[in-house]
Amino acid sequence: MSIERIGAVMLQELYITKRSLEVIVDLFFTSLMTVIVFGFVTRFLVGALSSSTGAYLILGLLLWEVIRVNQYSLSVGSLWNIWARNLSNMFIAPLSAAEYLVAHMLSGLAKTFCIFVMISAIAAYGFHFNILRLGLTNLALFFANLTVFAWSVGLILLGVIFVFGTRIQALAWGLIFLFQPLTAAFFPLSVLPPVLRQVAYGLPPTFVFEAARRALSRADVDWTSAARASGENLVYFMLALFVFNRLFAHSRKTGQFARSEG
Repeated sequence: MSIERIGAVMLQELYITKRSLEVIVDLFFTSLMTVIVFGFVTRFLVGALSSSTGAYLILGLLLWEVIRVNQYSLSVGSLWNIWARNLSNMFIAPLSAAEYLVAHMLSGLAKTFCIFVMISAIAAYGFHFNILRLGLTNLALFFANLTVFAWSVGLILLGVIFVFGTRIQALAWGLIFLFQPLTAAFFPLSVLPPVLRQVAYGLPPTFVFEAARRALSRADVDWTSAARASGENLVYFMLALFVFNRLFAHSRKTGQFARSEG
């Protein structure tokens, strides 16, 4: 694995991010406006209901953006090369699929961290919600588990895009929202019906969001939830790598990989 080739793909991502209004709107502007809107809704809920209700909402938003931005960066990053008819050119060069994935994961991680810091600062200074009250250890565990889950979803979507081309490109930025209610991002897990609650227990972010809400009142680390989230993430990530490799190989074998740019 070459550091130079990984760095080259990351540099391409940097140029695309800097010069693309679509990426700026989809990532930075959307995150900015969402935290502002949710912040005002939180302020209303704190006055009308209780402080915990409003805190759950803005906390869920901040942590959800870790998933959204990471997954978007991994999946949609490849679409830019498909739209520019440049994907085949990249793999004609001595660039492996592993190097390509690592570069997009690291690029997404960097963008996610910057956006997370930005919206957390807005939440703190504009709406009096300090994410640091969760504790640095909790934040690191939450961020890591949500990132790995986003990568797992992004890998599978990327493989599907390579097989089916731009016909299903809307999934690259839309499918992730299917997990938003299933992981109880904005409300306690007890709100879900029993059947959906069992589904939620099979998704790593559920344990993150539940632990984060508990940490609002007491910043102790819930190691049981962290272990369950990490264990599920390990299984899903390995499965996502397997599925991606199979889809990637199938795409190249059938020629769909090259036809995607047509």
